Amino acid sequence: MSTSESTSAASDFVPAPPASSLLDARLRDSWDANATAWTLAVREQRIPSRRAGTDAAIVAAIALACAKRAPLRVLDVGCGEGWLARAVADPSRDVLGIDGSAGLIEQARALPAAGVRFDTVSYEQLIADAGATAGPWDVIVCNFALLGDPLSPLLGALARRLSPDGCLLIQTVHPWTAMGDGPYTCGWREEQFHGFGVTFPDAMPWYFRTLASWRHEVDEAGLLIRDLDEPLHPETRRPLSLLLRCDRRR
Repeated sequence: MSTSESTSAASDFVPAPPASSLLDARLRDSWDANATAWTLAVREQRIPSRRAGTDAAIVAAIALACAKRAPLRVLDVGCGEGWLARAVADPSRDVLGIDGSAGLIEQARALPAAGVRFDTVSYEQLIADAGATAGPWDVIVCNFALLGDPLSPLLGALARRLSPDGCLLIQTVHPWTAMGDGPYTCGWREEQFHGFGVTFPDAMPWYFRTLASWRHEVDEAGLLIRDLDEPLHPETRRPLSLLLRCDRRR
């Protein structure tokens, strides 16, 4: 499963079929099908919300989390084509980007950066195998990478990989913006990648969450939300994203 900021640009409500394991499979498969198109959209800065502030917001959040820590281990979960792992590379940091899409990891490895590694690891592996991408990690990042349901098993697996004073950073679509014309209720929807100027071969199912749902999933995973930020568009002053800093419950 890969990182996506696509849903933050969507305004049309297109409901997906009723929830089932088939939707999770479709979500995973869509990223291999869309790997080339997604890489082009990211590297050519075709996604308006990224240009407006979501990229800068997550990089700044990581810098703050890394302050006064050295050496440091950073895990970018759902790294996609690897832009964020490359952006936070530093001689004092061990940075690993992982993604369940082999196609996206291939794209990431094609543009290497010093001190950054990439590996194909699925969310299912993280949940089932404690030795997969074993910690401890000081900072774990999920940047527009949590698109399925439920999330608490994955978040719990990530919590167990944190160092004692480590933190989990989650940036996701802001529910009040991402709901578009749909109801403010949790459920599967479908992203068709309109407005990116790139043809995507496959639509992507994704799970819309309310603020209460995010809090529930984090709580179920044994985490606490320590900080909540809502990066705003510099002109419209509407929220671009929801940014959570989570710590392990003591």
